[in-house]
Amino acid sequence: MDITPGTRASDAERNAIVAQLSTHLADGRLDLNEYDLRVAKVYATTTRDELAVVLSDLPALTKQQQTDAPVERKSGTRFPVWQRIEAGSWLGVSVIVLVIWGLISLTAGELTYFWPMWVIGPWGAVLVFRVITGWEATPGTQTHLRQLQKQMKHLDPHATHRDPHAKPITPQQP
Repeated sequence: MDITPGTRASDAERNAIVAQLSTHLADGRLDLNEYDLRVAKVYATTTRDELAVVLSDLPALTKQQQTDAPVERKSGTRFPVWQRIEAGSWLGVSVIVLVIWGLISLTAGELTYFWPMWVIGPWGAVLVFRVITGWEATPGTQTHLRQLQKQMKHLDPHATHRDPHAKPITPQQP
């Protein structure tokens, strides 16, 4: 990869660096926390030399490792990590409240009011809504970029493209 200092980095170059970081994570060179920090730094960079800093303390990957690097999946069959964690939490809490309801009903000798529906139902509905709409998208995906663009338009609907390195204009005082 030809990295020239001062040249602006493209999204494809950022995705290639993230793929390399994923390989280093899979090989055990990075822990999950450091991987997350580096990926956030990659997507915050603007130039190629800033991208090179992210990989500077990691060994270069061989051609075989680069071709075996994980590729961003476009299919919607795989859920992001946070959605799997949330679904696991929902399932765990659902089992706990069902066991509590079952024990109360068993102790009472009859089926009592099914109060677990007020825990299981709304929480499950929110999780399904977030999965269907992509409410929280993975950073760097098209859904995430669209969400960021909507947020920026909401903050300043009349703004066009602004240079993040430009100095703010301050009124001159006489």
